[in-house]
Amino acid sequence: MIYFTQLIYIHPGFEKTFDEFEAIAIPAIARYNGKLLFRVRPSADAFIEGDFEQPYEIHLVSFPDIQDFKNFAMDEERKQFLHLKEQSIKTSILIKGEML
Repeated sequence: MIYFTQLIYIHPGFEKTFDEFEAIAIPAIARYNGKLLFRVRPSADAFIEGDFEQPYEIHLVSFPDIQDFKNFAMDEERKQFLHLKEQSIKTSILIKGEML
């Protein structure tokens, strides 16, 4: 099992555009054997300490193997809506891991 944590930073005012993209992207995860384990919008008071900017959202997803993740990334329907992602997301950080 492979896990991906994504820290997502969006452009202010593009929350609705981001949600439109997520409405397409999140259901696609399951089509490729993945699971959305959580999707969190942390508030400022949830942060205790750190040097990183507070992300708009944090996602944790799992896939049985890297090929399933690659197939998800190449999903044709999802790719048709990448312009929404590009408009709304300022930057994101994707962290690949495995359970220890």
